[in-house]
Amino acid sequence: MNLISNTKIWFASLLGIASAVTASYWWLDRPIASFVHHHFLRYSDHAVGDGLSRFPNPLTLLALILSIILGLRMIFLGPLSRHQANTFICSLAVLFTETTKNILKFAFGRTWPETWVDNNPSFIRDGVYGFNFMHGGSTYQSFPSGHMAATCTVISVLWIRYPQFRQIYLIAGLVIGAALVGANYHFLSDVVAGAFVGLSSGWFATVIWDTYAARGGPLFQYNESSTPKMTMSREQ
Repeated sequence: MNLISNTKIWFASLLGIASAVTASYWWLDRPIASFVHHHFLRYSDHAVGDGLSRFPNPLTLLALILSIILGLRMIFLGPLSRHQANTFICSLAVLFTETTKNILKFAFGRTWPETWVDNNPSFIRDGVYGFNFMHGGSTYQSFPSGHMAATCTVISVLWIRYPQFRQIYLIAGLVIGAALVGANYHFLSDVVAGAFVGLSSGWFATVIWDTYAARGGPLFQYNESSTPKMTMSREQ
């Protein structure tokens, strides 16, 4: 498929995800959160959840370090190897996802399913549910899921670059999404939206890299296709 066809598919997917998020918001999020709380989390230690909520996303920290190292390596030592280039793409995409996620969290201002951080009001404890548009603060950062977004960013790049392991990526994404919902860290719609943000960021980053590579950019020589047979562009 060419870029125009893929872009059309992306816009169609955006409409589909928006519809899925809307349906989940009205009919699935509250029943699932209540079920999880009453069957799995009634006697859980919220101190553990609070600590995990405050811990920075390790993927974002790793992406920042790797992007700096590989960026300097590319500038001073020339083109990266295939695997280094793919790691660099992942890292930049994760950082882009982090920025996008923060903007969306502020824009939608959704409250959390459980009370985890700073005694925040939540659906389970206070019956608070909904979006508070353009409202910042840790209380209003449930949508979209940042951890799911970062995870799916990496999955997106790996899915394109190393398609032979797609079953593993799919299982990993489903497990992480189920864990976030199953621990009531996020509503189902938060996870669905986060997954779309991450998959989109990974795809965008890969397309941008390959576009510059196809135009003969000296630092973007490794122009791989998304087919199982991956090749590098010929060195000049």
